[in-house]
Amino acid sequence: MSTLPELSGKVALVTGASRGIGYGIAEALVARGDRVCITGRNEDALKEAVEALGADRVIGVAGKAHDEAHQAVAVERTMEAFGRVDHLVNNAGTNPVFGPIAELDLNVARKVFETNVVSALGFAQQTWKAWQSENGGAIVNIASVAGLAPSPFIGAYGISKAAMINLTVQLAHEFAPKVRVNAIAPAVVKTKFAAALYEGREAEAAAGYPLNRLGVPTDIGGAAAFLTSDQSDWVTGQTLVVDGGLFLKAGVA
Repeated sequence: MSTLPELSGKVALVTGASRGIGYGIAEALVARGDRVCITGRNEDALKEAVEALGADRVIGVAGKAHDEAHQAVAVERTMEAFGRVDHLVNNAGTNPVFGPIAELDLNVARKVFETNVVSALGFAQQTWKAWQSENGGAIVNIASVAGLAPSPFIGAYGISKAAMINLTVQLAHEFAPKVRVNAIAPAVVKTKFAAALYEGREAEAAAGYPLNRLGVPTDIGGAAAFLTSDQSDWVTGQTLVVDGGLFLKAGVA
């Protein structure tokens, strides 16, 4: 990034941020002056993301989101590097299966919940203990429209995102008034993670959206920046749907 704004004094930790939605969120937070710790499984990809975002303001900690030791190290490294961790964005997620839920391998279901839900709780516990319980802050959980309505063939993912939405309200209730906790529920965003849902048929997929396009990572980055800003100081326990108007199609024709 050639021109960086003045430091905001705030620090964020964004999980699963070496690419895609997580990278878009980290980029938005850096652009407003935050210092950021990003996590991801692939160390090389993480290093590239740190360099692209600005190594003077961003650090990377490689590891698996569901690993409790990694969660502790990521928060510890953030505190060591920046002295605080005001904002947590739980973006890390997985969806390794596509098919009917009647045939879902329960071990795969467990993996989905470990990565998509339990890891978010673990990171929230860590940031709460390290900084937020005394100093306040904000948490944003990246859920999905799949957690708000049936999602054929990605049922395990949708169920996990519904659980994340409930985790959001539970944390919002328990962490108030110190910490605000909200969720973002995106529809399909153009990332490698979601490529199977639109690749080779993007125009057809986008035709189902009133705004006539799929999402891009900066759409979610802007929403996360808002929910971690002073402009949202009276917002907690909410799920912000960012879907290009997709749910408008649910109306009676």
